[in-house]
Amino acid sequence: MFAFRKFPWLFVLLSFVADLRRADAQENVVAYVPNWIDLKAFADTIDYSKLTHINIAFENPAGADGHLSFQKDNDVLIAKAHARGVKVLVSIGGGSASGDAVLKQRYFDLLEASKVRNFAAGLADYVVRHEFDGLDVDIEGPSINQDYGAFVGALAPLLKARGKLLTAALSKGYGGNNVPNATLQLFDLVNIMAYDGAGYWEPNVPGQHSSLEFAKSNVEYWLKRGVPKAKAILGVPFYGYGFGAAFRKRDYPYSEIVASYPGAEDKDEIGKTIWYNGIPTMKKKVELVKSAGLGGVMIWSLDTDGPASKSLLAVIHAGLTPRQPVKP
Repeated sequence: MFAFRKFPWLFVLLSFVADLRRADAQENVVAYVPNWIDLKAFADTIDYSKLTHINIAFENPAGADGHLSFQKDNDVLIAKAHARGVKVLVSIGGGSASGDAVLKQRYFDLLEASKVRNFAAGLADYVVRHEFDGLDVDIEGPSINQDYGAFVGALAPLLKARGKLLTAALSKGYGGNNVPNATLQLFDLVNIMAYDGAGYWEPNVPGQHSSLEFAKSNVEYWLKRGVPKAKAILGVPFYGYGFGAAFRKRDYPYSEIVASYPGAEDKDEIGKTIWYNGIPTMKKKVELVKSAGLGGVMIWSLDTDGPASKSLLAVIHAGLTPRQPVKP
């Protein structure tokens, strides 16, 4: 206390630093952007000032040697994001990869003890070569086997030595129990997939697929597993699922929902019957992130947001610590 009385500016400085640390713990907004859309056109529509990270989804091994695919329009998005101070990661895996028998087996082969170090080295070189800021491991469900931990263990030091990030997308109920606790400490961020609690795969069990309570239980699960709060990123959906008369074997983009149903942005259920997250629930999830001291919010996926007046990204940005945009 004597130091603070003698040097009052020291207290002000330390308080400022503490505030910055709290802000850092709540400012991450991670948006997945699929690379099967028109990336060149979409890159011009992104409000980069509301984001900290973009995960381009997905690139995967194109052959048995582990060589990763690359979409040429990734370069357009990378350049525009970097010009505005937004980090860009490449995401490997994906939910569809877990259901692809060929790709799933390819990953199993590459993650074997005799191949994993070469595969990890190739991924690290790929990240550097294409000027990504890191790699996101979105290996899910049945694709997470006994070799997952060793794979991340081989990958982490290679990326960190190059100043690159290593993150993961993980689900409580879809393979997450196969991830070793020690492995969780190697990630810079853990994107918690707190959605898909219901869906078209169980048409006779309708309901909200990403409720606030579901988000809380998913967060609690990963925190208990040892994920630090500052690295825990709450995943939110920009889509919903239909049941009954609205049933279809794919999701409903939030943009489609609000375009089809006036006032849908203020609800979580609409029509006969589509369940999703509207603005009120998104605000509550942002409050959860703030009150729990989590590291931020993750979005799947940015291309399905609504127009400005109904934008879920705008709600997330308004609720979290503002981030100063970087001018191009």
